[in-house]
Amino acid sequence: MAAVTIGADDARLQYTGRIDFRQPAAPVLSWPASTIAGNFTGTSLAIRLDDRLGKNYFDVYIDGDLARPRLVAASQGSRSYRIADDLAPGRHGFLLVKRTEGEEGATTFQGLELADGGELLAPPPRKARRIEFFGDSITSGMGNESPADGPDHLGKDKNSYRSYASITARALDAEAHLVSHSGIGVTISWFPFTMPDYFDQLDAAGNNDTQWDFKAWTPDVVVINLLQNDKWLIDRERRVQPPPSDAERVRSYRRFVETIRAKYPRAYIVCALGSMDAVEPGSKWPGHVRAAVGQLNGAGDGRIGMVLFPYTGFNGHPRVAQHEANAALLTAFIRRKMGW
Repeated sequence: MAAVTIGADDARLQYTGRIDFRQPAAPVLSWPASTIAGNFTGTSLAIRLDDRLGKNYFDVYIDGDLARPRLVAASQGSRSYRIADDLAPGRHGFLLVKRTEGEEGATTFQGLELADGGELLAPPPRKARRIEFFGDSITSGMGNESPADGPDHLGKDKNSYRSYASITARALDAEAHLVSHSGIGVTISWFPFTMPDYFDQLDAAGNNDTQWDFKAWTPDVVVINLLQNDKWLIDRERRVQPPPSDAERVRSYRRFVETIRAKYPRAYIVCALGSMDAVEPGSKWPGHVRAAVGQLNGAGDGRIGMVLFPYTGFNGHPRVAQHEANAALLTAFIRRKMGW
């Protein structure tokens, strides 16, 4: 039986995230937690991907079953991946999620293959609420599926869809855009670009000249969770000499928040921090965030607040259980502020 081929530019596919549609028949996914959703009929599903580096991981959820994802470890180049061959006849839904981030490279989505006689149906309705997250490895979910005593850095253990950001968005029935990169900071990063350089890109793979259209998707809420890498690189590694004063650290952070405010005049902005050692007892960094928020509030911007994710004493990147706890705090805060 011949498979039914569905092109990546089919209007019945629903894309979420900063997707590069400059070639509509070959859209590129590079940001963490970018998704493609659809409804179809038939007993099988395959997806076709062209992965640049062969380092990306994806989950595919069938019929809303978030407990049993089908894992795709993408190989370099173009190939088809069988997702399911034993579905019951009739209607089904799928959700494809990019687990990994820009440092694993970009992936071109080349379409679907359905069983003979299968049909792509109308997509699920769009969610009305929107949240955008600007962050680092914590937001990307680095190491979150690793055992507590396991390594943090393996791509297979990175799952942005189980980070606090995605969990919060699901709890609030909101679409999410994750603009995050492991190792990134506001003043300094572990590589030559910072979030103020990176936040406006269409393509997440490294520092590049692509430009995201901020009018294409406007969030109701923006969450900024940065400064963990600034803390390490300024205080521990002493990579910035002379070290910036407390006032200079506050000013750098405030300027980035002001940049986001200029893009989204009506959004509620949550300045978050944690849950790694930037919030450990004695750390100055919560005070830097608090000072910046206070200055912005004092200047008349009342739609900015602060959330601290508490330090648990765990020295690695947060695991899923910690992300769930942090998401509960953030979800409750956003509900109060937005009336959701």
